[in-house]
Formats: sequence, structure tokens, C-alpha cells
Amino acid sequence: MAQTAQERIRKVHDTLTRAERQLAGTILENYPMSGLGSITRLAEKSGVSSPTVARMVQKLGYSGFPEFQAALRDELEAQITGPIAKREMWSKAAPQGHILNRFTDAVIGNIRQTLASVPPGEFDAVAALLADESRAVYIAGGRITHALSEYLHLHLQVIRRHVQHIRTTSNAWPHALLDLEAGDVVVIYDIRRYENSTLKLAEIAAAKGAKTVLITDQWQSPIARHADYAFNCRIEVPSAWDSTVTLMLLSETLIAAVQEAAWERTRDRMGALEEIFDATKIFRKFV
Repeated sequence: MAQTAQERIRKVHDTLTRAERQLAGTILENYPMSGLGSITRLAEKSGVSSPTVARMVQKLGYSGFPEFQAALRDELEAQITGPIAKREMWSKAAPQGHILNRFTDAVIGNIRQTLASVPPGEFDAVAALLADESRAVYIAGGRITHALSEYLHLHLQVIRRHVQHIRTTSNAWPHALLDLEAGDVVVIYDIRRYENSTLKLAEIAAAKGAKTVLITDQWQSPIARHADYAFNCRIEVPSAWDSTVTLMLLSETLIAAVQEAAWERTRDRMGALEEIFDATKIFRKFV
């Protein structure tokens, strides 16, 4: 799968000059729309020269600014594409192999590229935040990703106290933020087509001084502007629907890391939960 312009920028960021980093910041601030104007407009907005823009897009592997903009337009089209249009575009170039193999190959590719883009230091920092019981944790998702947010909430609730699931589809979701304090952690899942409710949630959380963790797709939700940490997960597969396998992988890995960071506490809470299960006879026992 081709790298997005955003992924290319992040990959070469450490090799950029001061002016190029300034330019990169402008591009990423309102990505990809920020790069769709003229080269002169982008240079002026970034406070750099037009030749600086031309040099940097070549560093990213594009032949020039027109090719860079064409890539951005393709990404923007991909972001706003609905399920029916997605299926029609894919089927034109569908391979002959069985769907089991084609789909699995796509998912494995997504996993490889996603893991390659996750900075271990940022992952560890987020795991430490989630393990810190002095901070409350709030978790939210969207129309599709609410299932992932519920999954993360269910497991973190066993590991630690003060974990709350925010149902952003409800008119009552602002109530959940009444107790949000500076330093608390807000985890938000948001993939294309990005939702206004989760964006507003992120804006409020940032205004309250919370630490926001965004789990999003390769094009990156607008929530990134308000996030302290953002993990970009590959989601494209040969289907009308996007795949959330990589988001689930990242979520389960975070759960494992948080569990290990506070194992004694986790073990005690697991034991107490099992006693409650036994008392309520929720699960069958065969011995």
C-alpha cells in the first residue's frame, strides 16, 4: 500500500531543516486541506519560501508540488468515500484469489505498516498514563468504533478504578465530562468518516487540560489537532467496509501493557471480580 503524504512527512521529519519542519507543521495542522492551495499560499502561511516547499516535497519522494497535491487529493477522496463507492472502486481491480486470502493479505499488510508507524516511546507513555490510577480515564468511540471503545473500557475497568465509557451517540454525553479534570486521560477512537460529536468532545477535553489519546486511521482524524498522542492505524481492505483489526490489535496491546504495569493491583481486582462471578453464577462451571 502506498504511504500517505503524512506518513512520509513523519518518516523524514528528523532529517528536515528548521524551515522545512515549520512547513511540515503547517501541512499537518489541517491535513490534507492545508496543502491543496497554491505553492505560494502554502509558503506564506508557513513563513518559508516557495523553493523551500519545492525542496521538501521532493524529499518526500514526489517529483514536484503538483504530484504532491495530486496525492493529497487522492487521500481526501479516500477519506470521504462512502461504502457503496468504495466497493465499486475496489471491484474494478479485484484479484482472482479467494476472498479469504485477499482479505487476510490486506489485513496482514495493514498490521505491518501500522506497527512500523507506532513510536515505542509514545506507546509506553500512553500505557503509563492509562496505568496511573491518580488519573481518571474516559473512553469514547464513534458509530463503528464504539465497539472498540466498549472493549477497552471493559478491560481497563478490571485493571483499575475510575474508568468511564462515554457514549458519544447520546445527547447525554456532555454529562460524562462534568467530573473531567486537568491531567485525566481521554481515549477517542475516530476513523473516516470523522464524526462531529467526537471532535467536539476532544475540543472540550483539551480545554479542560485533559491528556487526549487518539486512535485513528492513516489519514488521521481532525481530532489530532487536540490530541497529545495519536496512533495512525491502517484500515483499508477489499471490502465496502473498513477493517478495524489494527485498531483492535493496538487496543489489546495497550491492555496488556497496562495490566503488566500494575499486575499486583490487577490480580487483586481480577480475584475480587471472580468472586462476584461465582456468587452470581453468571458463568457455568463444569468441575
